[in-house]
Amino acid sequence: MQFGLGAFGSLSLPGMLRLRAENALKSKSERTAVILVWLPGGCSHIDTYDPKPEASTEYRGPFETIPTKVPGTRITELLPLQAKIADKFTIVRSMVNGAGGHPAGSMQMFSGDTDTRDKPRPRLPDWMSVANYVRSQSGKRDNPLPRSIGVPSPSSYAGTAYVGDAYSPFNVTGDPNSPKFSVPNIGLSDANESQRIGRRVTLREGLDTLERAFDREGETGALDEFEQQALTLLTNPQARDAFDLCKEDEATRDRYGRNRWGQQLLLARRLVESGVDIITSTLSGPLCGRVNNWDDHAVNHHVFDALRFRAPAYDQAVSALIEDIYKRGLHQRVLVVVTGEFGRTPKVNYQASTGAGNASAPAGTKQPGRDHWPRAFSNIWAGGGIQTGGIIGASDKRGEDAISRRFGPQDFIATIYHHLGIDYHKTTIRDFNGRPTLIVDQGKPIPELIA
Repeated sequence: MQFGLGAFGSLSLPGMLRLRAENALKSKSERTAVILVWLPGGCSHIDTYDPKPEASTEYRGPFETIPTKVPGTRITELLPLQAKIADKFTIVRSMVNGAGGHPAGSMQMFSGDTDTRDKPRPRLPDWMSVANYVRSQSGKRDNPLPRSIGVPSPSSYAGTAYVGDAYSPFNVTGDPNSPKFSVPNIGLSDANESQRIGRRVTLREGLDTLERAFDREGETGALDEFEQQALTLLTNPQARDAFDLCKEDEATRDRYGRNRWGQQLLLARRLVESGVDIITSTLSGPLCGRVNNWDDHAVNHHVFDALRFRAPAYDQAVSALIEDIYKRGLHQRVLVVVTGEFGRTPKVNYQASTGAGNASAPAGTKQPGRDHWPRAFSNIWAGGGIQTGGIIGASDKRGEDAISRRFGPQDFIATIYHHLGIDYHKTTIRDFNGRPTLIVDQGKPIPELIA
């Protein structure tokens, strides 16, 4: 029997699916979904969504502001495509974070952890794994695709903690823009291979007949169910097609951008249409510049060259995703959130570059940069049935502090849980010590961002 299970048990999917379906409960709003577009390292709020044209040059930066489709709302010239669809998203300009380091700042945004120290791994489960866990309690899932997928997942600053690795996202690595892009263990195209796996399943079913007779708890039948889900994921054409960007017409692929970020967000849209509940897409790598992220210290990047370098791909991909959410009738059930862990220092500083590359001068060259800034930063929200086209909150005249409608990471997470139909007031998960722990213990949803 172990040999029969080993034919596809090595995928770790039957066990994972079984764990996800334990303690079945009913969840609400099963079809609502979230796409998180993550900007690792922290995007400069002043140079994007919260410009300060009246500030002195040492703060405001070199970029002009441009009008948007929403009268009175201006963003920087780096985002002309998003400016044209500003009526389809809302900007929060008063997000704050209690931690200035990447690990702690990210963990706060992912899990609501109030600890300001940088830790090697998360203490609390991130909202993605919590949502996956809660929704998995509803029992059998007909859709062959996982509930949670990363395209790709965020860094090690996110994690399942005491929820358990069974609720981690199915992680899609590689470049979706590459002609050789493929997703392992999804939708076998070889009919002979599918038949071979099917024969091994039949063999296992024959061998475990005797075991079934003594299975008083019904566990064998449950295991069969999860094995079948794993087999479906491996062989079902629907699973394969969801990841196949060749199913999109050329004009659509062009509209998102023929680059890694554009095709990541196009894939995210395909997956959410195919029934995936939680999608994270991390915009990192070479499109960011020399150090592959948004961490625009002067030692890493010439901050303004870095923003110019990455802005076209970022603006195109995000605007195309938001447009499609509305054009394809997904805007009531799918919430799109674009954010990083914090902003950048309003005051520009100058330091020597540590190396040459995209958006960075040769080593030793003094160049401008902005450092970590958790006291005020921006993010954007679209879809989800919310009223869009507005601005929530404000930072001061130099972008240093949130002065109106301050919101923290737990408010951020509570807003997402509300959209997913998860009762954050009452939902608890047992921690490593077996104590029921609230998934949000302080925050509340941002009123304008709930349907």
